[in-house]
Amino acid sequence: MKKAVKAAKAEAPKAVEIDLDNMPLAELKALQKSVAKAIDGFEARRLAAARAELEARAKELGVTLQEVVGATGAKAGKPVAAKFRHPENPELTWSGRGRKPVWFAEALDSGKSEEDLLIA
Repeated sequence: MKKAVKAAKAEAPKAVEIDLDNMPLAELKALQKSVAKAIDGFEARRLAAARAELEARAKELGVTLQEVVGATGAKAGKPVAAKFRHPENPELTWSGRGRKPVWFAEALDSGKSEEDLLIA
């Protein structure tokens, strides 16, 4: 068992040491943007994998995932069309309802306006 742990640690990528204190502001902002994009992509992949797993399990049980989700007694409404789109990842959208997504807030913080993010 200990050998497996050591082997896993040996194969894991090493953390990159970055001197953030001496990095120019433009590079810091570019790094922040890259990290946010990587996090968004990771979350999207994780959500897609979870959905696929749940859909497969529901299919095994002879139902659809929609039937399972609707069976919880949650208020069922019509889906709302997306109103805003991520400037670099068109798969990330937001209807304008509920909590603002991180990417939306970051875009506003970087100088974009809500109009810039509207879906044409």
